[in-house]
Amino acid sequence: MHDPHGPHDPYVRVRGAREHNLKGVDVDIPRDVLAVFTGVSGSGKSSLAFGTIYAEAQRRYFESVAPYARRLIHQVGAPKVGEISGLPPAVSLQQRRAAPTSRSSVGTVTNLSNSLRMLFSRAGTYPPGAERLDSDAFSPNTAAGACPQCHGLGRVHRTSEELLVPDPSLSIREGAIAAWPGAWQGKNLRDVLDALGYDVDRPWRELPADEREWILFTDEQPVVTVHPVRDADRIQRPYQGTYMSARRYVMKTFSDSKSPTLRAKAERFLTSAPCPACGGSRLRPEALAVTFGGRTIAELAAVPLVELAAGLDATSQAARVLTDDLTSRIAPIVELGLGYLSLDRPAPTLSAGELQRLRLATQLRSGLFGVVYVLDEPSAGLHPADTEALLVVLERLKAAGNSVFVVEHHLDVVRGADWLVDVGPHAGEHGGRVLHSGPVAGLAAVEESATARYLFDDSPVPAREVREPSGWLKTGPVTRHNLRAVTAEFPLGAFTAVTGVSGSGKSTLIGEITQDTAGVGRLVSVDQKPIGRTPRSNLATYTGLFDVVRKVFAATDGARARGFGVGRFSFNVAGGASSGGGRCETCQGEGFVSVELLFLPSTYAPCPDCGGDRYNPQTLEVTYRGRNIAQVLDLTVESAAEFFADTPAVARSLGTLLDVGLGYLRLGQPATELSGGEAQRIKLASELQRGRRGHTLYLLDEPTTGLHPADVDVLMRQLHGLVDAGHTVIVVEHDMSVVAGADWVIDLGPGGGDAGGRIVAAGPPAEVARSGQSRTAPYLARTLSGVG
Repeated sequence: MHDPHGPHDPYVRVRGAREHNLKGVDVDIPRDVLAVFTGVSGSGKSSLAFGTIYAEAQRRYFESVAPYARRLIHQVGAPKVGEISGLPPAVSLQQRRAAPTSRSSVGTVTNLSNSLRMLFSRAGTYPPGAERLDSDAFSPNTAAGACPQCHGLGRVHRTSEELLVPDPSLSIREGAIAAWPGAWQGKNLRDVLDALGYDVDRPWRELPADEREWILFTDEQPVVTVHPVRDADRIQRPYQGTYMSARRYVMKTFSDSKSPTLRAKAERFLTSAPCPACGGSRLRPEALAVTFGGRTIAELAAVPLVELAAGLDATSQAARVLTDDLTSRIAPIVELGLGYLSLDRPAPTLSAGELQRLRLATQLRSGLFGVVYVLDEPSAGLHPADTEALLVVLERLKAAGNSVFVVEHHLDVVRGADWLVDVGPHAGEHGGRVLHSGPVAGLAAVEESATARYLFDDSPVPAREVREPSGWLKTGPVTRHNLRAVTAEFPLGAFTAVTGVSGSGKSTLIGEITQDTAGVGRLVSVDQKPIGRTPRSNLATYTGLFDVVRKVFAATDGARARGFGVGRFSFNVAGGASSGGGRCETCQGEGFVSVELLFLPSTYAPCPDCGGDRYNPQTLEVTYRGRNIAQVLDLTVESAAEFFADTPAVARSLGTLLDVGLGYLRLGQPATELSGGEAQRIKLASELQRGRRGHTLYLLDEPTTGLHPADVDVLMRQLHGLVDAGHTVIVVEHDMSVVAGADWVIDLGPGGGDAGGRIVAAGPPAEVARSGQSRTAPYLARTLSGVG
């Protein structure tokens, strides 16, 4: 008999978990198993797996480090749980997107770049008489290796007269130099030019070529006295004005501006081209002179990993040790279906699922044992064929002596679990209970489980009549990434699913559909990029809902008596007695403070003064129907819909959020806590609440990411409703239940990377399911027939 509190307790025992919506949860989960946490979106499964179990393991690790570090860490707080016993150290792999920089790549995320640089440094073929280079000299991110002209970025930005002056028939006074800023700053540059003796009233094309060249491209910055033209209503005094050429202004704005809007405007006047000095390789000539197997490090970094592993032939013992290490590191990445990626692929272009699987492959090589791996939907972005490989990798982590706890919706992963923890029955305050903790088969007896209804349902997909297209949208021929002269036709007024294994070219193909494509009408592209990168951005601010809520508070008797206007209830307006702002100044209205942990990534902790409320005490004295502004922001969308039922402008916004299955989110939920799938559905809801004018084409990239099958049904009803109203919906999708319900399927492949990039099947789902070439076909056929 095991002592439940002894060091060898085979269970992780959680008692009294109350994090977020958990209702005093008690649960025992065996160690050394693959345990899957399921439940509808917002039921509390992530609060249990990440917010409680992983957070407590992290806190215990922090407690063991130096007192100085502990003082910082106490600010982060502990999870709300009575007790957890039998808990080993934990490693977390979450979906939450970091913001990778343009210098971050597949090679840096996996540390494979370090191994490849070491190979070139120690075993590369150097030109006769050349000195051996340190491995740093092969990195574009170090001073020793970066190309001096592009500083290791591989591209240079240039501009031209055609870009800066799109309409040469205009004079400078009429705005010929489109790249110049507007308002006073642009007028000032024009007046400075006038004072320098240039004709600002003559059409641009009539100015002498040397004058045009100087005005647009000079690096000189002359200072001149400007005598403004006197307006009748005010006197303007002479001032000293400094001239800045159009190119200099654009380059300075693009490189230095903190404003995304100004940067985007400046970018319109620039062309990006490979650096002429390094050809886009980002490295110094000395590094590019070294080869291995006849190829430079830049050439090897550009080939797919599966090809790189096959081409590493060692000629010496020293080289063999390094090539063996590289190929063994690449093997799990290929196994997880990512062999189509190259080392130089920029990290910002990877999906959240690809990033997480790269980190998972890296963990396989770490040799850790006796730990709990807590994974957040590792199947996100995975084709069913790749999900089978994922299960093999998870089993290998378990076989190495680890416990693997996975938050997951994919039914194939759920079926492959040793132990199942189902949380529910519903989202938000209607969830937060453990409905089942035990072997998978035991869930069948739990009537209130939404997961059980889908997991054990083997009825065939009901036959639905395929919609007749109102026309066809043609794209191509497209030659980009791995697509080679691909032409595709999408039915208008229908629901199209674009399928294929990871890296087959799906996103590249739909990315070719633009507002200018014939037949589009109005285009709405809904991606999974975050709706904001700090806690200041949230659900209420993004949807515009918060503007209406603030007006409601400003109209209360309490606000009027205190002289509070709408601005008082904004957490973006500075507080303090003189300013009239209502935010808490300690956290500047974010509700969180960033805790710099020095040796670990910085994290957010609730503000010590307002406790996460965002506002100062005076603002919180004002209530509407018994709740202050912070308490309203803490409401879930579902609760807020009842609270604001008689406020039409608020009710409409909340209604669309409910329609896309986001009733469980809190109004003030920070953007940093939202998954890519949630961010995408918030954008879709914002779009749905705008009145639809004329035919609209909706493009969605994996909209079911992070959704329980029950929530997928809710979202699909919305999307099919749009098609029934005469619009067109195109989705990139791996969920076969969604594909089975489409009118038209375009399947790319057959493989990823160079092995993909062509359309292998197109037609109604039943037709594509019969295709002999398609890797999607067998899984689609199983879904259509109802076989699990």
